[in-house]
Amino acid sequence: MNSAAQNKQSSSAACPRLRRALSIAGIVVFVLALILVRQGYTYLRAAGLLLRIEDPAHPGRIGSFHTYPISETAYEIRTPSGPIRARLYLPQGVADAPCMLVVHGVHHLGIDEPRLVAFARALSASGIRVLTPELPALADYQVDSHSIDRIGISARDFARSTGQKVGVLGISFGGGLSLMAAANPEFQHYIRFVVSVGAHDDLERVSQFFISNQIARPDGSVLQMPAHEYGPLVLIYSHVEDFFPAADVAAAREALRLLLWEKVDDSRKEAAKLSPASRDEMELLYRQQIGPLTGEIQDVIVQHHADMVAVSPHDRLRSLDVPVLLLHGSADNVIPPTELLWLEHDVPAKDLKAVLASPVLSHVSMDGKPTLADNLRLVEFMATMLTLVDDKQPSQPKPRT
Repeated sequence: MNSAAQNKQSSSAACPRLRRALSIAGIVVFVLALILVRQGYTYLRAAGLLLRIEDPAHPGRIGSFHTYPISETAYEIRTPSGPIRARLYLPQGVADAPCMLVVHGVHHLGIDEPRLVAFARALSASGIRVLTPELPALADYQVDSHSIDRIGISARDFARSTGQKVGVLGISFGGGLSLMAAANPEFQHYIRFVVSVGAHDDLERVSQFFISNQIARPDGSVLQMPAHEYGPLVLIYSHVEDFFPAADVAAAREALRLLLWEKVDDSRKEAAKLSPASRDEMELLYRQQIGPLTGEIQDVIVQHHADMVAVSPHDRLRSLDVPVLLLHGSADNVIPPTELLWLEHDVPAKDLKAVLASPVLSHVSMDGKPTLADNLRLVEFMATMLTLVDDKQPSQPKPRT
């Protein structure tokens, strides 16, 4: 065979290989472009969601990107021990929308708290079915184990009624309790993922912080930070019978409740009913002078050690089997950011999908002074959450009874 024929045959053989290579390269480029477009789309949704959380009336194009009108309806979760009041936020025009359960923190308005309502609306406008269950104990400033079951039962009911697993986002102490609900084998099948925002890992450790203004990190180092005066008030209100004589408990509880509601004048009127010694103790709280009460508070923390362990995720998350995202304000002085480090240590490594301590947040509000990099990191965190939201998984489509 002459040289020209050989070259022609070699060229003919090479053509299919070249075409296959070009075809594969084209597919790779297309897939990469698709990934970039999809990521860009998710990041834009995340940025828009954050803008709507910060300002529900945000007029910009990004704030209204990929949004839907929503409807709000009362919802009731029936349980053997009585109904759980809830509110359902539905995006209009979205078939089989993904589901999220949003768990409120310690606040007397519960599911009616304006920031929670605004947050639920912002989420739902992203095309997500959002359910907010009422937790009466947290609404009464009590962190108790019954709330863990109520979170799990709410997730189960929501999953059964929609036929898909639900994401759970818990705020403040509601975040720690949500992680514990997800670690319960009774409820795991119904939960797709958990996002905790400003959550606690160990209630006893946080309670000690309220009176010491310092808290340990997992590596043994100590964070020094002035605790918010709100913390000791909640602790004393939760165990009012340990701080006041029996004859004063009712009036002291009401005075503290009104003080937590920031109704100081009404609180003082109620405190006038107390015995002189109890009035003196309340006066210290009005003046935010916790120092003289430190020993008394310390004794109560020790006395209720077992109760605090029962509502603490610390060392109780080994059975978790769902993706977890942890977010915390880096200057949070209610539940300090060291708790994020402990949760990062306690959540199984295989489940941990994102961890962020952000100056964008204080405790659970977006009122920090972030840099551009801080904002981008928060957008990335929310994009990770939205990716999990979009990755729906079926649950047992069992009708509500």
